[in-house]
Amino acid sequence: MAGTEASGKTQSDLAERAETVALVANERSGSNEAAQCAGQLRAHGAEVRSFDVEDAEAAVDSGADRVVVAGGDGSIAPVAATAGAAGIPLAVVPVGTANDFARRLGLPDTLSAACRLAVHGTVLRPLELGWMNDTLPFVNVASAGLPAPAAERANGWKGRLGPLAYAAGALGAGISAKPLTCLVLCDGRRELLAGEAWQITVAASGAFGAGAEVDEADPGDGALEVVAIEAGPRLGLVTLAYHLRRGRVTEHPRAFHARCAEAEVQVPDCTRFNVDGELVTEGDARFSAVKDAFRLVVG
Repeated sequence: MAGTEASGKTQSDLAERAETVALVANERSGSNEAAQCAGQLRAHGAEVRSFDVEDAEAAVDSGADRVVVAGGDGSIAPVAATAGAAGIPLAVVPVGTANDFARRLGLPDTLSAACRLAVHGTVLRPLELGWMNDTLPFVNVASAGLPAPAAERANGWKGRLGPLAYAAGALGAGISAKPLTCLVLCDGRRELLAGEAWQITVAASGAFGAGAEVDEADPGDGALEVVAIEAGPRLGLVTLAYHLRRGRVTEHPRAFHARCAEAEVQVPDCTRFNVDGELVTEGDARFSAVKDAFRLVVG
């Protein structure tokens, strides 16, 4: 799903080429990606002001024409929220392991091409942000159940396996993880699932896990796609994996699906959620989406 084809809608916002960009990246990473990205942005004619991932507000306040975030999926949403609140366009240079957001939005997957788009792109697409408990933003999905232990396992294998670490993590979680006791509510009243679930996914863009997705998710409609997979025989997880990779998880025989403005997931205390690849420990969680929360450079 790429660019204008993601939701069947046309791009509606244009910008001028960026003369100055605020680069937000992990400057303490040993991979030197921040320096490489800054060099590429300069090679494409931009003045670069560099900031660490924890300094998004300073980046927005720097007076740059746009903010460029270089990182994995977990780095995007906090910067998008800050840039969007200030009305400054955001460009994404995907340098993570899976780069699901970039894939879902049809963004370039090479450093040079992504940096060129970040500087020279003039087409902006308004996108939504999902929010968990009003404090934690996400651009892809927030999930509970199997995705949390799967991500934990994958984190230890990324250096050796790259994107394949996500499949290995999912396999390990499927073998040993237990179902999650939950109550999933849509828009305050509609009960989606009460009981045990293998997985609960609240989707904005709907991309996750190095290639899995919720195909119905439209990152520009301001609504959340909520999918709960009722627990069943463990062997049935093979079918779940197949549906996830095909983007048709809502067609799984144990799937309960709804499009919601808001969702509530009631779970035991200290339940782990996977939020854009980052693990968060919470109890009950509320989810909402804000339409047109930020503008992404897409062409």
